[in-house]
Amino acid sequence: MKNIIILMLAVLLDLIFGDPYHIPHPITYIGKMIRLIEKGIRKTKMPLRLGGFLLMLSSVSTVWVVITGLLYMANLLHPVAKDLVTIYLLYTSLAAKCLRVEIMKVYKALKNNQLLEARKYISYLVGRDTSSLNSDEVTRAAVETVAENTVDGVLAPLLYIVIGMFFQLPVQFVFAYKTVNTLDSMVGYIQEPYKEIGFFSAKTDDVLNYIPARIGSLVMVLGGSIRGYHLKNGLKILIRDRRNHKSPNCAYPEAAVAGLLGVQIGGTNQYFNETVEKPTIGDELIPLGFIHILDTVKIMYAAEAIMICASILTLSILLK
Repeated sequence: MKNIIILMLAVLLDLIFGDPYHIPHPITYIGKMIRLIEKGIRKTKMPLRLGGFLLMLSSVSTVWVVITGLLYMANLLHPVAKDLVTIYLLYTSLAAKCLRVEIMKVYKALKNNQLLEARKYISYLVGRDTSSLNSDEVTRAAVETVAENTVDGVLAPLLYIVIGMFFQLPVQFVFAYKTVNTLDSMVGYIQEPYKEIGFFSAKTDDVLNYIPARIGSLVMVLGGSIRGYHLKNGLKILIRDRRNHKSPNCAYPEAAVAGLLGVQIGGTNQYFNETVEKPTIGDELIPLGFIHILDTVKIMYAAEAIMICASILTLSILLK
């Protein structure tokens, strides 16, 4: 029961508060640590692929040790203090409201025909070059971002929290995942200057997201169908287009959303002045429009609700 209460409070805090701008976020400090370690590794003469392995290993290890120490000290103060720190850290590992808040800036800019503003806001969320995107391309980037981050920022953290609870290490498990995910977003590119140093971070992120992407995409289809979107087409496109991406995981949630909405996403993007050709995902049963950004957010919340219910059921049965 205690684990369920902790999980529910963490989820509730995220739904209410998201990530307030005036409160420092743990991921911000993790990102600064990663960049500091990366700079140190680049100053050495070691091969960058080896350096990338050390970057990944040292980042995850440092976060694990710091969190373990923080929880230990909180417990020395009082067991309730440890519970409060646990709830806070688990809350910061979830990103549903933050994602909604940031993507709504893109949506509102597009709705008001403010393309420059829309480009600016989407540039904060994606790695591709957004300076020359038209409104349709910004919309596509926004839908893809919400779809992918429904797994990375919501469903996968919930899964790792629950797994961690079986080992009494929920914070360590989810922050190990979040650290690797942050590494991937910072250095996990196939273009220079990150191709070598980001190799192990990208591959580890692929491994850690392998199961969440597959479970999460099915949960998204189920959640979307409950919200009234196309269940049959969602399953069809998920099965057909789940491998239409160089990443072994990204196409799963994107295919789920494309099928549910009856739109086509994917295609060519610019990364670091390099054109990257990608297969399309979904069939254009209807033209993609900025209203589909809202639809994708609805799918995200529906999927989160299902995952929370499944988590509570699992914890109540297996951790009596």
